[in-house]
Amino acid sequence: MVDRLLKDDAIQEKGERARMASFIGAMAIADLVKTTLGPKGMDKILQSTGRGRSVTVTNDGATILKSLHIDNPAAKVLVDISKVQDDEVGDGTTSVVVLAGELLREAEKLVNMKIHPMTIIAGFRMAAECARNALLLKAMDNKEDSDKFRSDLMNIAMTTLSSKILSQDKEYFADLAVDAVLRLKGSTNLEAIQILKKPGGSLKDSFLDEGFILDKKIGLGQPKRIENAKILVANTAMDTDKVKIYGARVRVDSMAKVAEIEAAEKQKMRKKVQKIIGHGINCFINRQLIYNFPEELFADAGILAIEHADFEGIERLALVTGGDIASTFDNPESVKLGHCKVIEEIMIGEDRLIHFSGVQMGQACTIVLRGASEHVLDEAERSLHDALCVLSQTVNDTRVLHGGGWPEMVMAKEVDELARKTPGKKSHAIEAFSRALQAIPTIIADNAGLDSADLISQLRAEHHKEQSTAGIDVISGGVGDMKELGISESFKVKQAVLLSATEAVEMILRVDEIVTCAPRRREDRM
Repeated sequence: MVDRLLKDDAIQEKGERARMASFIGAMAIADLVKTTLGPKGMDKILQSTGRGRSVTVTNDGATILKSLHIDNPAAKVLVDISKVQDDEVGDGTTSVVVLAGELLREAEKLVNMKIHPMTIIAGFRMAAECARNALLLKAMDNKEDSDKFRSDLMNIAMTTLSSKILSQDKEYFADLAVDAVLRLKGSTNLEAIQILKKPGGSLKDSFLDEGFILDKKIGLGQPKRIENAKILVANTAMDTDKVKIYGARVRVDSMAKVAEIEAAEKQKMRKKVQKIIGHGINCFINRQLIYNFPEELFADAGILAIEHADFEGIERLALVTGGDIASTFDNPESVKLGHCKVIEEIMIGEDRLIHFSGVQMGQACTIVLRGASEHVLDEAERSLHDALCVLSQTVNDTRVLHGGGWPEMVMAKEVDELARKTPGKKSHAIEAFSRALQAIPTIIADNAGLDSADLISQLRAEHHKEQSTAGIDVISGGVGDMKELGISESFKVKQAVLLSATEAVEMILRVDEIVTCAPRRREDRM
């Protein structure tokens, strides 16, 4: 009797049931984010059950899926691919889940026709390879012509933003994003682009500032403006050096002794401040707090001292001004100071901030977002971050495709051709792959409330002509020319969507048994 192999509460699902469970879970996830796809996609409100019941309003696939707590193992695979898509290329997080869901929907029909999962996987593999080659042939590359390339980038940014909250002012924000990314000169390190969110005003009031803005006020009695600043960025305790040993007590026999101890503490602090001033700086930025006494000393020496610069801010500051973060000040010659041309105080809305301009790293800049409420600003930041990610990837890999369901139709057409040439059961799988690819334009049309069946058949007919650039024009509600409309997408994003979706589906298809292990029992501690 091999019945008692697993513990009592363990659940084991085999064969059909296991496959059923994974298909259903994955399709449910795809259906959940399906409605956020495309320019007319809707948003979701996510409310946490934790303290404060924080609310997120978002249309970003990865954000939605990250916030869900999911039990189904196959669904978790889809959540993971959307996270990776978000980290890797920034956009296409919804598309990748939807495509995987559609592929599984097709695979389910094939499995019911008694086609072996391995045959389906082999077919999908061939189809994905064929689809990728079709994209490679059609990709355009304008990296030689900088004006054309900039307009490509603008189009990509506008296409990315058109499905997000910023779609009303997409030209304006696309311009901001392209400027910010082109300043990076090909690095994909988005650390140098700081995004500051300030409630108030409207989204149109957002602007790009060529410098660095620190969300702090300038202390009392200190210079409000410094030119040719030499900055020391530090992470050190500037409160009086108390007796730091835990539980230490000092017994004294008169008040005079207390005064002596205090004087010694002050003297110690004064020495430290003099060491810092000895670096020949005129701006001191510390991550920890600075007490009144040292602040007074700095003010007397005409040095601007900023305390509590937030941690991300201070790392970025060191990066931007080209200095090191110091914590000991004994040998001033080995510390690299940061430099910038002007430090001054500026106002944004109601808040006073410190503005560093003419910084060493010319690549740095700050995007200040304004908006009606925190929720709007959070979503605007996510949208802008997506656009920045896609653009920085495109600057490195300059190939561009048209958007609006055009790449999917191009791939579907080529994959269909392949299915006709392939003998055997694999051809069913290849055909299914082409149907799944067409599902993306179908869903874009459905979300816009258009007649998708009619539109997709028109599109298919268009694509059988040579060199067609037809795609779905959601605004006019028909088939439009993507080249004229300037709807573009990055090749890298599409390729990542295609390959990750296929691999995820392959992984889910290989499953024939799910074993859920028994929960650990808590012993009764009586």
